Amino acid sequence: MNDRELLILLNDLESDRVERKASNSDPKKLRQAICAFANDLPNHQKPGVLFIGINDDGTFADFDVTDKVLVSLENMRSDGKILPFPTMIVRKLPVGDCTLAVIVVEPSDSPPIRYDGRTWVRVGPRRALASAEEERRLNEKRRFKDQPFDLRPFVSASLDDLDLSLFQQNYLSSAIAPDVLEENNRPLSQQLASVRLTTPPPESHPTTLGLLVIGNEPRGFIPGAYIQFVRFDGVETTAPIRDQKELTGSLFDILQRLDDLLQINISIATDITAQPIEIQHPDYPIIALQQLARNAVMHRSYESTNAPVRIYWFRDRIEIQNPGGLFGQVTEQSLGKGMVTDYR
Repeated sequence: MNDRELLILLNDLESDRVERKASNSDPKKLRQAICAFANDLPNHQKPGVLFIGINDDGTFADFDVTDKVLVSLENMRSDGKILPFPTMIVRKLPVGDCTLAVIVVEPSDSPPIRYDGRTWVRVGPRRALASAEEERRLNEKRRFKDQPFDLRPFVSASLDDLDLSLFQQNYLSSAIAPDVLEENNRPLSQQLASVRLTTPPPESHPTTLGLLVIGNEPRGFIPGAYIQFVRFDGVETTAPIRDQKELTGSLFDILQRLDDLLQINISIATDITAQPIEIQHPDYPIIALQQLARNAVMHRSYESTNAPVRIYWFRDRIEIQNPGGLFGQVTEQSLGKGMVTDYR
């Protein structure tokens, strides 16, 4: 928040996004206020602000904002008394001939936030301990915001980063029934949001899913969004390399190019003596390779890793590696045994 926005809030004596303190002499109440602003029970989705050095009636207190004061306020974020750690900024604010200490507290994506094991919330202009119903509401807010990685928006991306013609000509016809599309008069921004490729308008930020499926350059936002293909002239990674490719782009482009690449690397032996017609024997069945490669792309993890899907083609085998490993109940011991399954 800039100085102008802070001054507007400072002068609003009725705002429930503001709390004023004459000094920092009662750190317990300061922590309660930080906790309450981070929980954002009224769902303002805007920062709450603590002004220190000013009385409730708007008159300035005799309070000296020193570096020691600012450090003590900053330490409230990570001293372990407020958990999970709140997101907050501590700074000075000059107001006329006076200077205030300011704590700007962002609404948390993981409420409820607790101070010494208790959940504090704002109820109008005052703070209070959360009731059971209020804690339930905070838990619902956390579940709503705690979306899977592929549905999280990239706020630095815009619709310009998506191939909208690919969406209209290929994706929609594959994902939505033709009769539904004929009756659908919604604008493009709403169509994108309805299939989770962007957030709802007016923001319309592409999600991870949107960038992967119809992004112009997904790798610019998701560094691991590509396939590394290497053909070795031997049985180890130290063998000479016959061919290598990096397949980038949207999933449509990557999978199409991968199919072509697999096809041209398959060797086909032809037998014209065993039967009246020639019999072809590929060294690997193309359909099986396509399924394995698609599984590697579909079931990989893009979160917390920049590694690509790797396809290493050796003289005696093909290795397909994808980041993320086994998931949930599926372990190395249970893999392929019984009916143990799980879903990422």
